[in-house]
Amino acid sequence: MKQQPKAKTARIETVAVDHPPKSAPSTAGSEPSVPMKLAIELGPLLLFFGSNALWGIYIATAVFMVATVVSLAAAWLFYHKVPIMPLVSGAIVLAFGGLTLYLRDETFIKLKPTIVYTMFALLLSAGLLLKKPLLELLFGPVFKLTEEGWQKLTARWIVFFIAMAVLNEIVWRHFSTDAWVSFKAFGFLPLTFLFAVAQMPLMQRYALPEAEDAAPGGGERS
Repeated sequence: MKQQPKAKTARIETVAVDHPPKSAPSTAGSEPSVPMKLAIELGPLLLFFGSNALWGIYIATAVFMVATVVSLAAAWLFYHKVPIMPLVSGAIVLAFGGLTLYLRDETFIKLKPTIVYTMFALLLSAGLLLKKPLLELLFGPVFKLTEEGWQKLTARWIVFFIAMAVLNEIVWRHFSTDAWVSFKAFGFLPLTFLFAVAQMPLMQRYALPEAEDAAPGGGERS
């Protein structure tokens, strides 16, 4: 009579071996390589620059719109999400690019960077006034800063975005279309990268002292 439970147990173990439980899908390959990231982020700008050199601003605008949609789709495919800043920028590309093509007026596509940078500056300013820095909401899981650190970093990015909006206005109003396209493709991104790197000392100064607390004799930064 006592052998029956053992037989059932053995049968269950056999089934478990024959049909192992399904494991969660691996996400090891979900992260795109560095070349893929660069293609997603820089591809539309490079295509915009090349198309303008070959066919002019209107065809370049159409190519830019298509490339932006493709880059957002690729970001969703590889990241399984689309960051808010590229999403907002992409929406404005489609809106102002559509106006450029429909009205045959290149002013709209030239205004796009001004609108984007001004919008980001306003959003960051609103968050700062409400004591809810948006940078902390976006990058809090990656960078650990004090409240004062997030406020100072946000204030710096607000000034940077305003400066970039003004710079775009100066370039497109006082230089040729080709010069503006070149600056958009090869000027805005390097300036943004250099500014971001320049903020590292501030971020280190106001980093939460978790590492110091873990080490013997560690204390808060002044």
